[in-house]
Amino acid sequence: MEDMEIVELYWNRDEAAIARTQEKYGRYLVKIAYNILLDMEDSKESVNDTYYSAWKSMPPHRPQALSTYLAKIARQISIDIFRKKNSRKRRHSQYALSLSELEECVSGGETPQQRVELGLLAQAISAYLGTVSKEARVLFVCRYFYMDSLSEIAEYTRYSESKIKSSLYRTRRNLKAYLEKEGFVI
Repeated sequence: MEDMEIVELYWNRDEAAIARTQEKYGRYLVKIAYNILLDMEDSKESVNDTYYSAWKSMPPHRPQALSTYLAKIARQISIDIFRKKNSRKRRHSQYALSLSELEECVSGGETPQQRVELGLLAQAISAYLGTVSKEARVLFVCRYFYMDSLSEIAEYTRYSESKIKSSLYRTRRNLKAYLEKEGFVI
């Protein structure tokens, strides 16, 4: 079933939308959640919450890219679950590992002003990614949005892990310089 047909099911409040979403994107969403949570039960819970959130948000939203829309929801829900479960201690997950790699470039914030600054930071990172090669952008998004491990990225890009590490290091280093030039204090 095509994405726009699935979205139409959501808009018509047809419960088949959830089943069609699960058939088409279930494994994809579980992978995203598992990369963050490292726990299959929590990942399945996150994906179920993703379906519920999609149900609540359509309408009024009509996503053009359903896979991206669902991935963003699943990622945010999984990060929230991760933070709740690991507020006292950090587990070794791809989420924690990729965050530690990005620490030198960006940090999180909690105040309303910091949230606004994070929005501006996200825009700046997007603008920066628009200036790099497609290869560097794909590696960056796989690692820091989808939280894929280096071995997973190597498997589907057919690059060596050392090439991926080097590319990510250069991209992070150049991102830091770009953000500093844009006025962000790192």
